[in-house]
Amino acid sequence: MFELRLVQGNLLKKVIDAIKDLVNEANFDCSSTGFSLQAMDSSHVALVALLLRSEGFEHFRCDRSFSMGMSIANLAKLLKCASPDDIITLKADDGTDTVTFMFESPSQNKISDIEMKLMDIDSDHLGIPEAEYDAIVRMPSSEFANICSSLSSIGDTVTISVSKEGVTFSTKGDIGSGNITCRQNTSTDKPEEATIVEMKVPVVLTFAMKYMTTFTKATSLSNQVTISLSLDMPVVVEYKVAEIGHIRYYLAPKIEEEELETNTQPETAARQETRAETEAEPVPEAAVPLTIMDTSEENGAEAEAKPEVEEVVPLTIMDTKEENGAEDEIVQDSMVKMETDNVADVKPKVEKKPVKAEAVAMEVE
Repeated sequence: MFELRLVQGNLLKKVIDAIKDLVNEANFDCSSTGFSLQAMDSSHVALVALLLRSEGFEHFRCDRSFSMGMSIANLAKLLKCASPDDIITLKADDGTDTVTFMFESPSQNKISDIEMKLMDIDSDHLGIPEAEYDAIVRMPSSEFANICSSLSSIGDTVTISVSKEGVTFSTKGDIGSGNITCRQNTSTDKPEEATIVEMKVPVVLTFAMKYMTTFTKATSLSNQVTISLSLDMPVVVEYKVAEIGHIRYYLAPKIEEEELETNTQPETAARQETRAETEAEPVPEAAVPLTIMDTSEENGAEAEAKPEVEEVVPLTIMDTKEENGAEDEIVQDSMVKMETDNVADVKPKVEKKPVKAEAVAMEVE
C-alpha cells in the first residue's frame, strides 16, 4: 500500500511543470524515505533528479519499495484539474496498474477523484556520486532566469566563467555577442537576494542555451538557485523544493567548443604551474626527435627522425622492415663481392675437384 498527502498541492504542480519540457515519461520511485524521480532527456544530454522526503508530507505510507511509470505530459494535464490551494492525495495498491489522485479543497466542500493508468517503463537507475566542485555559485533564481532569457535571444550557447570577482554569463551569435557579470554580494539584508561565489580554481565552461532556459522552469520553486561547476564534469543546477526536497538538473558541457576556445580561456593555477615548470626546464636538442617520435602523429614521425641518424637507418631498415627478401639481398651482395675481389682464390678450388674425383676412380679399378 502506498499513500501520500501533500497539503501544499500546488507544489506538486510546479514540480511537474519544471520537468515536463525535459522528460516525456519516467518512473517515480516510492520508498520509506520518500518520493523520487530520475530521468534523462531523449538526447541523453541532460538528467533531472527529484527528491521529496517523506517527512515533508502530512501523511506518508509506503509498505514496500516500488516504481510507478507515468507519462509526464498526461500527469501535467491531470494536475490542471486541481485548484492552486487544493490538498493532493496519491494512492496506489500493490499489484495494480493504476494510481488515484484525490483533490480536496481546504474547506472540504469539493473532493475530486481521478484515476490514471500506469506505464511499464524500462529505465536504468543511474548512480550519481557526490563530488567536490571547483566553483559553486548561489544567486537569486529570478536573476538567473532573466539572464538565460536575455542571452537566448543572441546565441545558442552560454559560457559560464567563474573568478574571484564573480560569475560571467556570455554568448555569441549571428547578430552579435553579450556578457552579463554578477559580482559577489553578501551584504544584502535579504539572504535570498545575495550572490555568493565559492571558488577553488577558475572555471570556464560552455553549455547549450536551450537546456539552461528549460531548467529555469523551476524558478517558482525556490528563491535561490545553486550552480556547481567543475572542468570536464556536468554542471549541476539545483533548486530547493520548499523544505521537503530538491530538484537537480545535470547538463554535460559542449566539449567541441571548449576545445576550440582552449587558447582563449584563462589558465587555471594548475595549468600555469605546469607551464612554468616546462619553461624552467628546457628540453635538450638531442631529446627533441625522441619526443616527436613518441607523442606526434604516427604517419610521418619516423620519416622526420631518420635523417638525423643517417648511419643507423640502413641497419634499422634491414632488421625491422621488409622480412621477405631481406636475406636474399644480403647473400647476393656477398656473392658479388666474392666474385670481384677474390676471383683467383675461387678458381683453384674449382679445378682441384675434378682431379680428386679421378684419383678416387683409379683406386677403385
